[in-house]
Amino acid sequence: MKKKEKTAKRQYDKGEIFVKIMAGVLALLMVAGTGVTLVYALMA
Repeated sequence: MKKKEKTAKRQYDKGEIFVKIMAGVLALLMVAGTGVTLVYALMA
């Protein structure tokens, strides 16, 4: 019972990995967009 629970926690579903990657990409885009906006506002 314990071994099955541990292996289930270690194995990630493909959908779960995809969601995590997309969340990371969107977070990077938000940070980059905010940075570009601040630079543009300060230069203008």
